[in-house]
Amino acid sequence: MIQEFKKVWKPYVIGMLWMLGLLWPMLGVHPDGTLTFQKTFTVWSYIVAGSFVILLVYVLNASGSITFITNPVSKAVSGAKSSAQAMPTWVWIVTALVACFVFPQFADRYGTDVAINVLLYICLGLGLNVVVGLAGMLDLGYIAFYGVGAYTYALLNTVYGLAFWVCLPFAGIFACIAGCIVGYPTLRMRGDYLAIVTLGFGEIIRLILNNWMELTNGPNGILGIDRIGWFRFAFEGGIGFETIWVKKLGLFYYFALGLTILVVIGVNRLNFSRVGRAWESIREDETAAELMGVNTFIYKLLAYAMGAFFAGLAGAFFAARMKFVSPESFTFLESAMVLCMVVLGGMGSIPGIILGVAALIALPEVFREFEAYRMLVFGATMIIMMLFRPAGLIPAKRMGQRSDDKE
Repeated sequence: MIQEFKKVWKPYVIGMLWMLGLLWPMLGVHPDGTLTFQKTFTVWSYIVAGSFVILLVYVLNASGSITFITNPVSKAVSGAKSSAQAMPTWVWIVTALVACFVFPQFADRYGTDVAINVLLYICLGLGLNVVVGLAGMLDLGYIAFYGVGAYTYALLNTVYGLAFWVCLPFAGIFACIAGCIVGYPTLRMRGDYLAIVTLGFGEIIRLILNNWMELTNGPNGILGIDRIGWFRFAFEGGIGFETIWVKKLGLFYYFALGLTILVVIGVNRLNFSRVGRAWESIREDETAAELMGVNTFIYKLLAYAMGAFFAGLAGAFFAARMKFVSPESFTFLESAMVLCMVVLGGMGSIPGIILGVAALIALPEVFREFEAYRMLVFGATMIIMMLFRPAGLIPAKRMGQRSDDKE
């Protein structure tokens, strides 16, 4: 045990001092210019105490001193995993769907609103998963296509008076076209160069939305967007139709749930199709895939377009829900958040991305009283995940490893 502790005490002390240096500007520097130390040291002492307990457990486990506890726990965990894997997949799917359908009946308005956010971000995460997880291309401007879909519905509705269900496919199609326009000159690049160029194009689209006053109303945004509606028969004064607008948050939740189910089915079908296999071959080794006859440019462009299509659908739902869109909703930070959801959950894994979205959208709302520390916890969580579980919470079953990654 002593030898194990000698290996880790120096990094632990340095890390705690580094944590103190981060906490003091957050808690000790006040807007009026005064400096205090008591609150910083109080919070830091709690962190030191908790982390020291974790470190002590780690050292005891590494030295084999608590095998009488770890062995039964590991056996119980492995048994639970075996039982879960033995359960048919359709049982888990049906259970999840039933839980999703009954959720609004037991949740308040705030919980339903957070659930709608989770569903929309699941659509975005799965769309980005096509680009990053399946095709292996790093896209840092993905949220721009979300904005294209939102503005498409906003303009078609406010200018031409078209209904939501008419505009929904157009939102996906226009986002898909924008993806092709952006992707065609950029997808011949690879790696970091592709990431930088996609970041630039994403900012270009946001600046166009922000500065084209005649079309998008610039930074003022577009107001007065209609909600989701549908027709029903009316028998007053004869047989006719009347429009029913979705005003209850619970009904909008079910529409968002339906969109999410369609996106999940679409991404799953793409994943196990011939196109999905081509994307995976490009992800594993683009040069080898090209030598085997895969038209890498066309398939990469198709992945970019399909990811943009799903983002456009989610953007139309976002505009219908908020009844207002502006360029401030489609910044680079949103792209980074969606990318973190994909990486945290597991690239190429649909259940992993759903779990990653829930972790980054729902959990911060649960711990809202610790708002001052949420981003600090978020950064620490991402670091820990990349160190101890780089493949994500639920890794994809079909995920290769390149030789340079092993090195």
